[in-house]
Amino acid sequence: MSLAFVFPGQGSQAPGMGRDLAEAFPIARETFQEVDDALGQKLSRLMFEGPAEELTLTANAQPALMAVSVAVSRVLAKEGGFDMSRQVSLVAGHSLGEYSALTAAGAFDLATAARLLRLRGDSMQAAVPPGVGAMAALLGAEAEQAAAICATAAQGEVLEVANDNGGGQVVVSGAKAAVERAVEAAKAAGIKRAMILPVSAPFHCAMMAPAARVMEEALAKAAMAHPAVPVVANVTAAPVSDPEAIRGLLVKQVTGTVRWRECVAAMVAAGCTRFAEVGAGKVLTGLMKRNAPEATALAINNPADIEAFLKSL
Repeated sequence: MSLAFVFPGQGSQAPGMGRDLAEAFPIARETFQEVDDALGQKLSRLMFEGPAEELTLTANAQPALMAVSVAVSRVLAKEGGFDMSRQVSLVAGHSLGEYSALTAAGAFDLATAARLLRLRGDSMQAAVPPGVGAMAALLGAEAEQAAAICATAAQGEVLEVANDNGGGQVVVSGAKAAVERAVEAAKAAGIKRAMILPVSAPFHCAMMAPAARVMEEALAKAAMAHPAVPVVANVTAAPVSDPEAIRGLLVKQVTGTVRWRECVAAMVAAGCTRFAEVGAGKVLTGLMKRNAPEATALAINNPADIEAFLKSL
């Protein structure tokens, strides 16, 4: 039974994240301290105590979510003797979760990943002035249907499919007026639910091009090793291990569609029948039930989850 590790993206953060790990495991405390040191900020205090508004800021949420994912993977290795290179077939992460996957698999060191994600958060936030862009969820829509709505509603403005999460959950992103037209068009097309999302910028569309340029420069300088496990890339939905190819894909990911439905399908096609969501929340575990109902999916984000997962091996 082949196992895949998947790593959550933005939206899974919540005050209190990682605190029980830090209380239970010295290696988790060390992980959070490393991230604090790399950023010159007590991010761990913000993770453990909030406030939620500050934790939700893109520049904080991205490294915080990565820190919890890496802490869980390190606890599994240290406390349970879990060897990712032998026991996991593939890894994948949703948007920023791709950095968590790469770090857990040894491609980036923790400090490098924390600094890259801080820069990614800052540059994505700075790419588009507040109120100029927007994102909307189309629930009950398939990717092709959402793409057709984007083509009609764009009217010369940027409007693209940002996330194809599967299970009838598609997110579109672009210029605010174009996104609002897409919501109206979706309702007119009989799509179950269409709503503007409470996000601070239009992620994963062409409006993020300034952020992609910033990340291209930063990734070119960042040290990267071959990951111990191939990562299924967001923008191609195909496994990759070559560091130079990964760099290029991480740049494209800033403006590209997160093809999560296809990523899951690729892992299933490769023989993965068991999925573990490593880190905060259970968003991907929920999506797995829709994208791969025949597979087993579980979340590992607290000491009890870790114990149960290790016993299940």
